[in-house]
Amino acid sequence: MPLARLLVVEDDDAIRRGLVDALQFAGYAVSEAPDGRRAVELGATGSHDLVLLDVMLPEFDGFEVLRQLRAFQPLLPVIFLTARGSEEDRVRGLRGGADDYVVKPFSTGELLARVEAVLRRSAERPHAVPQLRVAGRTIDFERREVSLPDGSRAQLTERESDLLQHLAINRERAVSREELLRCVWGIDPRGVQTRTVDMTIARLREHLGDSGGEPEVVLTVRAKGYALGNVDSTTAAGAGELPATDADASPA
Repeated sequence: MPLARLLVVEDDDAIRRGLVDALQFAGYAVSEAPDGRRAVELGATGSHDLVLLDVMLPEFDGFEVLRQLRAFQPLLPVIFLTARGSEEDRVRGLRGGADDYVVKPFSTGELLARVEAVLRRSAERPHAVPQLRVAGRTIDFERREVSLPDGSRAQLTERESDLLQHLAINRERAVSREELLRCVWGIDPRGVQTRTVDMTIARLREHLGDSGGEPEVVLTVRAKGYALGNVDSTTAAGAGELPATDADASPA
């Protein structure tokens, strides 16, 4: 049985053949695509565990392929393979949802190590939570809508919804600002000085009617980051109703 099913997207025939041979020799099942359009067609089948994606492609470039893949498979791991190693391209790819970025030329050993690392992280990802009830509010992540205790509704932005979703998935612990930058914004937090997480949390609290009274929806955990307040219940993808779970994160 193969280790995992990979999709290699590369327009250079010789490079693509070399990648396919190396990955198959390492024990992976490999499909291949020579252009962006074919990559989207194969990616849409849902039959792959990871995509190795070149940036410079015919039909659709790698950024557009990534955007389309993320639309129907938001958790599919993607590693960019490219000769374009500028910081701007790396940041654009990571913000678009890529899991890693490997600059050509690279060794087979480095590539295999990165594939293994991304697959390992992917296997550890918790399942998404389509709906959450916390502090008398019901959050529908598919609609990005909040039903407030007074019966009114509020709409969340995509970023606010993604941030709240990450807190919901990790509701039993505090989540650091650095983790939120990495997992929600797709930015390497090392050396980055920004208040964007705190500003997004502030706007999210406004939409949640979370004015600091009791019970709080989003807790600030001193020296650690943020956590959800007491969760009434959640509905997980592919699962039924879960028992109530308390976030073990009261402010220190």
